[in-house]
Amino acid sequence: MSRTSEAVDEDAVARRMALYVALGQVPEGKVVSYGQLAELAGLGRAARWVGRTLSQLPDGTRLPWHRVVAAGGRISLPSGTVSGDEQRARLRAEGITVRNNRVDIKCHGWRPMEHSG
Repeated sequence: MSRTSEAVDEDAVARRMALYVALGQVPEGKVVSYGQLAELAGLGRAARWVGRTLSQLPDGTRLPWHRVVAAGGRISLPSGTVSGDEQRARLRAEGITVRNNRVDIKCHGWRPMEHSG
């Protein structure tokens, strides 16, 4: 492996770790958007990368992937799919109302600055 590809691999691992740490901080009963999660992780405007990376999490992960929704609270995983139905069930189990394939961001959106300290 060349020195350059090692640096790229380390960067990719660092980006993923930053994402996982930020995701792990989203409290029960709250949601974040893909874009917001990217910003919280210090990754800038990487919403699509976040979505792609979360779709590759291993089965049985303890990370709260179900707390990530699209902009405006829209649930992007299709209803009727295993992962989509699991996300909706997990959100409801945390007291989050899902209506018309959306979560009320005003009510359930996580704003870390308001919840810290």
